[in-house]
Amino acid sequence: MYLSTIGRSEHKVSRGKIAANVLALGTVSLVTDISSEMVTAVLPIYLVLSLHLSPAIYGLVDGLYTGATALLRLVGGYLADRVSRRKTIAGIGYAISALAKLGLVAAGASAGAIGAVITADRTGKGLRTAPRDALITLSAPQDMLGRAFGVHRAMDSAGAFAGPLVALGVLALVGASSTDAFDAVFVTSFCIAAIGVLLLILFVRDHRTPRPATGTVSPRAAAALLKSAPVRRLLIAACVLGTATIGDGFVYLLLQRREDIGTGWFPLLAVGTNLAYLVLAAPLGALADRFGRLPVVLCGYGALVVVYLLLAGPVSGWPLVVVSLALYGAFYAATDGVLMALAGPVLPEALRTTGISLIQTGQAVAYFVSSALFGLAWQVWGIGPSMAVAAGAAVLAIVVTFGLLRKVR
Repeated sequence: MYLSTIGRSEHKVSRGKIAANVLALGTVSLVTDISSEMVTAVLPIYLVLSLHLSPAIYGLVDGLYTGATALLRLVGGYLADRVSRRKTIAGIGYAISALAKLGLVAAGASAGAIGAVITADRTGKGLRTAPRDALITLSAPQDMLGRAFGVHRAMDSAGAFAGPLVALGVLALVGASSTDAFDAVFVTSFCIAAIGVLLLILFVRDHRTPRPATGTVSPRAAAALLKSAPVRRLLIAACVLGTATIGDGFVYLLLQRREDIGTGWFPLLAVGTNLAYLVLAAPLGALADRFGRLPVVLCGYGALVVVYLLLAGPVSGWPLVVVSLALYGAFYAATDGVLMALAGPVLPEALRTTGISLIQTGQAVAYFVSSALFGLAWQVWGIGPSMAVAAGAAVLAIVVTFGLLRKVR
């Protein structure tokens, strides 16, 4: 069978093999990311070109898309640990995000309504991400966490790779200039997201443990996580790294404006990033297990610095697009799952989901601030100076993160 009950699968998985539960979670993420990346791929151009939002307003909306509902990340992580039902909390999150796709159709051209729907969508993501990642850490041995997260993120990025292509197909079928084109993308996205929820229900196995003893999982115990120096350092580093990230939408909009890429072809920019992510996620995860997770994360942010410098420089043409997207995908492959693999071993199992959600929340809040500030900087200073400042901030983030985490094992 494709799946089996994992129990304490870190003792059952033989070396070199990835647990069935990791593969099941990867399949759910693959399908869900097809849905979410369909929306992500068209949202920047929908908001900026169709609804004519300014860069500053778009920066707020883009920050909201990733950084909103940070508190609910903590609530979801804490509840998952408290009731020992990580799959249930994750499933609720997946379902909310699926329904939000229909909300984009109902929102029409109202910026306020779109902001509310995006908040609902991110509420779902906030609820599901930490329980899902906690299940991965509990489904693989600690010395294989980089590989497990790499395989999961590779499957996730396969969906992210396919999502913009599906969006492109829908736009081509309906007509990119049609007033119904974006609604068709949103409805198709909902249908695919619903399939992802069904797959979660049918195939993912929870890591069920007895209800924790009184006081083991409590607000006081969760707050006590910050008394641990490694956890505290990871949280600060996540915030610093989040501040150095301006977001996908800005990168793609800058490339689109520079190369005058048409609306119908805009989703292919996300395809390029996700192709690099897909190819590199598993190898870089294995590399992180063998040679160290922190060096891989820092190299990933080094790739991000190069992307920012390329976008700030004079180079143009298809080489700029190809190199920028390849490096941007490498950045995600080296950082997304690897940072969670770095966090897993330093968090107690009873509070694993809470700890992961705490770190993800810090990064999300920092990203919200970064995106809003970059949108304002773009509008006031222009593209070149803004990207140069972003590159400098990313270099500073690498130095600070190295100082914080070089002793964390």
